[in-house]
Amino acid sequence: MGEVAELVGVTVFALSGGLVAARRGMDLFGAVVLALAAGLGGGTLRDVLLGAVPPTNLSNAWALGCAVAAGAVAFYWDLGLARFRRAVLVLDAGGLGLFTVNGAVTALALGAPPLAAVLLGLVTGIGGGVVRDLLSGQVPVVLQDDIYALPSLAGSVAVVALWQTGAWSAPAGVGVAAAVFLVRLLARRRRWHLRRTAALPPAWPEHPQPPRPPDTDPPPASS
Repeated sequence: MGEVAELVGVTVFALSGGLVAARRGMDLFGAVVLALAAGLGGGTLRDVLLGAVPPTNLSNAWALGCAVAAGAVAFYWDLGLARFRRAVLVLDAGGLGLFTVNGAVTALALGAPPLAAVLLGLVTGIGGGVVRDLLSGQVPVVLQDDIYALPSLAGSVAVVALWQTGAWSAPAGVGVAAAVFLVRLLARRRRWHLRRTAALPPAWPEHPQPPRPPDTDPPPASS
C-alpha cells in the first residue's frame, strides 16, 4: 500500500509540474525538471528530515521513471487555460492527500513521535507543490491561495490518531487521503481562506529619477 501510494503521488504531482512548465513556456527539459521537483520534492524532504539518506525516491527507478514520463506526457498535453487550471488544481489536491498520508505513516513506521509525524506529514504533503512553484517563478500556493495546508495538517493529525489508537488500516489511509483531497477542492471552489492583511505600501518609497537638465550648449553660429 505504501509503495503504491508513493508512486501514485509522485505521478500526480509530476503531472502538475509538467503542466505548469508547459504553461510557463519552458522546453521539454524544463518540464521534466519541474516534474521531478514536484513529484519527488515532498518525499525527499521527508526522508532528509528523518535521516533516511539517500532519499528513497532518488534511488527508486520506478519513482524516477514515473516522474519523467508524467512530465513528458503533461508537456505534450494540450490544454486550454481553463482546463489547465482545473487539471493542476485536481492533480495538486490529489498529490496533497496522498503525500500527507504517506509522509505521516512513513514517519510513524520509523519511530517518530506523534508531533514529529504530524509535521512530517504536512511537510511531505506541501513540499512538492512549494518546490514546483518556486522553480516556476511563482509565489507558492500554500502562502497565498485558499486553504491549502490546513487539510494536510488535519489529515496528518487523523493518521497519527488512527495509528496511536490501533485503528490504522489501508482503507483508513485511503479515506484520509480522499478527505484531504475533497476539502482542498471544496476550499478552492468556495473560496475559503484565512484572514488576510491589506497590501502595505513599500517600506522605502521609490524616488523618480531627477529630470534631465536642458541642453545648455550655445546654438551654432549662423554663416
